[in-house]
Amino acid sequence: MAVSDRQTTFSGTKEVAERLRFDIGRLEAYLRKHVEGFAGPITLKQFKGGQSNPTYLVETPERRYVLRRKPPGKLLPSAHAVDREYRVIGALHAQGFPVAQPILYCADETVTGTAFFVMSHVEGRVFWEAEMPSSNPAERAQVYDAMNATLARLHNFDPAAIGLADYGRGENYVARQIERWSKQYRASETETIEEMEQLMAWLPAHIPPPQPTRLVHGDYRLDNVILAPDAPDVVAVLDWELSTLGDPVADFAYHLMQWDMPPSEAGTGSLVGQDLAALGIPSRDAYVEAYVRRTGLDPRPHLPTYSAYNFFRLAAILQGIVGRVRDGTATSAHAAARATLVRPLAAKAWEFASHARA
Repeated sequence: MAVSDRQTTFSGTKEVAERLRFDIGRLEAYLRKHVEGFAGPITLKQFKGGQSNPTYLVETPERRYVLRRKPPGKLLPSAHAVDREYRVIGALHAQGFPVAQPILYCADETVTGTAFFVMSHVEGRVFWEAEMPSSNPAERAQVYDAMNATLARLHNFDPAAIGLADYGRGENYVARQIERWSKQYRASETETIEEMEQLMAWLPAHIPPPQPTRLVHGDYRLDNVILAPDAPDVVAVLDWELSTLGDPVADFAYHLMQWDMPPSEAGTGSLVGQDLAALGIPSRDAYVEAYVRRTGLDPRPHLPTYSAYNFFRLAAILQGIVGRVRDGTATSAHAAARATLVRPLAAKAWEFASHARA
């Protein structure tokens, strides 16, 4: 997929894929019974974007909703936890943090075939290319600053103060993530990648010092935020599937990956090779400094190790998508293309590990 096509490819909705369809009448009856003010009839479309939990636009004559559900079929352990997504957006919405309003969670699999939750539909813009080609330098600078400020705000929350003290173990986050994604990678493995083997041996022995336990998003990037229709403001952060309690510096280092991401036609945003100054996008160093000012947390002393970990983690996540293609449970038509990214990401991770060792 050409980079110029990504905005069109991933924006908006489409007809629901055959294997992701369910009985709309049953859903409508359930929502009529459990959602205050709900009135059908409903129409259902599937959002084009997203790789993991299938997400639907539910339209009625009066209101739009968004439904997010577990995919059907064989799933990896602990993946697709829509109940956790619903809980975290509820806690954050109560704090005025930019997320969609949670409306309903349903564990009854007889309604749509899998557990799901419903939230409000947030109007706005999603940019699928990190360089925001349809924008201008002034707006890009403001959007990147708003992204930085939003993530910093997330990392400044005391989890206990917002009702999320038990949302995750918190301590030893990076070590546990390395163990988790090594296991997930093995469960999804389709070929031997030498750098992944090296990383699974190197990373557990090179864990950065512990950081304060905070709420981490796990997949914070430009195309997981909705911007206001007519302003450079973040109005909703999306896709909380990987959120937990953990190391905020590791979470921020993941967000930094776009400055080093290997360019690819498989749909991963990258700023490599872009004239950032001309675009109005801050350098990675300037972006890090802004985060440090806002949080007091400093990733710089151990950034190569954090970067090695995050590129390894993303390679394992994408290998999981490859595994779902193999198993017939992938929810995106573009999932198979992600297989081409696993090796470059593993190579980039090992490159950072080599810098950390130097």
